[in-house]
Amino acid sequence: MGVLIATIDSSIVIISLPAIFRGIGLDPLAPGNIGYLLWMILGYTLVSAVLVVALGRLGDMFGRVRMYNLGFAVFAAASLALSLDPLKGGAGALWLIGFRVVQAVGGAMLTANSAAILTDAFPARQRGMALGINQITALAGMFLGLLAGGVLAAWDWRAVFWVSVPFGVVGTYWSYRSLRETGVPRPGRIDWLGNLTFTAGAGTLLAAVTYGIQPYGGHSTGWTNPWVLGGLATGTGLLVAFCVAETRVAEPMFQLGLFRIRAFAAGNLAALLIAIARGGMQFMLIVWLQGIWLPLHGYDFERTPLWAGIFMLPLTIGFLVGGPASGYLSDRFGARLFATTGLLLVTGSFVGLVALPVDFSYPAFAALLFVSGLGQGMFAAPNTSAVMGSVPADQRGVASGMRATFQNSGSALSIGLFFSLMVSGLSSSLPQTMSSGLQAQGVPAGTASQVAGLPPVSTLFATFLGNNPVAHLLGPSGVLSTLPESSVRALTGHRFFPELVSGPFHQGLVTVFGAAAAMALAGALASALRGRHQAEPLEPTDPPTGTPKA
Repeated sequence: MGVLIATIDSSIVIISLPAIFRGIGLDPLAPGNIGYLLWMILGYTLVSAVLVVALGRLGDMFGRVRMYNLGFAVFAAASLALSLDPLKGGAGALWLIGFRVVQAVGGAMLTANSAAILTDAFPARQRGMALGINQITALAGMFLGLLAGGVLAAWDWRAVFWVSVPFGVVGTYWSYRSLRETGVPRPGRIDWLGNLTFTAGAGTLLAAVTYGIQPYGGHSTGWTNPWVLGGLATGTGLLVAFCVAETRVAEPMFQLGLFRIRAFAAGNLAALLIAIARGGMQFMLIVWLQGIWLPLHGYDFERTPLWAGIFMLPLTIGFLVGGPASGYLSDRFGARLFATTGLLLVTGSFVGLVALPVDFSYPAFAALLFVSGLGQGMFAAPNTSAVMGSVPADQRGVASGMRATFQNSGSALSIGLFFSLMVSGLSSSLPQTMSSGLQAQGVPAGTASQVAGLPPVSTLFATFLGNNPVAHLLGPSGVLSTLPESSVRALTGHRFFPELVSGPFHQGLVTVFGAAAAMALAGALASALRGRHQAEPLEPTDPPTGTPKA
């Protein structure tokens, strides 16, 4: 329950953003408001990525169950505050962003300690199944959030946050009533220097990546912005200082020595690479479905967020099929075979998506999504079990936090990386295509050139938010009121924009999914190098086979 609600809330706002911003009376695509939009999308993931290691370390010191229970309470309180937003406009957006940050702190407490609690509670011969169910629940939650956001936002935007409140309240009560510490807390001193340098470094780096998406100085992205470049340099420098500091303190928060364990290092590298690839895939599939395929098949732009979540369900089904089965089998045969095979399936699915036409046949698309979900499920459960089973028992909290950091950081980095790749691909051909297409429908050349010269980020976000892109782009000029009705119908209809951008979009799609395939293949190589399966020594909670526990 803990990881399900935490990961659902990491993605639930993506689909429901149009309803949320309408509810607070704010146009997120207006000049100066893109920052609100980006922080609503990425703020939760960024905070989770920064804090999970520190919260896992605190779990080792003060009790994993204690930190986990507190996480449920924080999560429930923040969800209630989000649903009661009393403000409008920019102030309302800041209220939501602020309490999303608080909600992310609670979610990080849950995800940082859940895997460690399960590793403590289950013997080695059952650990793969237990962690597999937990990990697949987390991954499935990311995609179920898309569907839940569409359904709830169609009813009331506040329902997007209401849904978390009963889960948080029930989870808090249940966990305080039923969970007991099975691990042994190891008191120690808080590594203030490590916490400060890691939090500041990771936060600055991920924030710079977030702002790198925004246009700057006539460029389609912000990678030439001095503030972005300064943030990247400062964040990297702080993380280098963090690594140096961690080798010189008696009780570091980040156990760099764990990377000497081959299974731990290889498993985390593979997890980072597939997290980047998965985040880019999720984002690109939403844009592909909402901006092109669904309108071409008669769906109104306003309805595309909900239907995009529905048409992506084969991905979640693949997770649910592959995860528990591979977790169970990996307990007997080891993680390497299943994890590596899973990533090879993911690589093949990306290659298949590249080969699809923009206006694809849905059965082929659904089959590729299912294969991708199956492969990711096959990888996630054994890999988590192998990573957590490879570390000493008294370091499982920090190891769980480190694992979650790689996964969450990959998700945050993927948006900046793949969005920039897509925008770069669109920038080369979209302006000319857009200008000529608009002029063919009677839009004056000056207005057409002005609209075509706008950064592609605005066009992508319009489709992402379920807005009619052409109506959004031409609205400020007032030109639609001067055109014949037949031209207005053609410009704002289901086919004009998708057919206009399908060529440039496919070029960007090839770049994005090609890069994702390369990352998945590199992850498969890292997984294959994790070493052969070796039976783990029995722990104090593991009786010899056939002997009942006392």
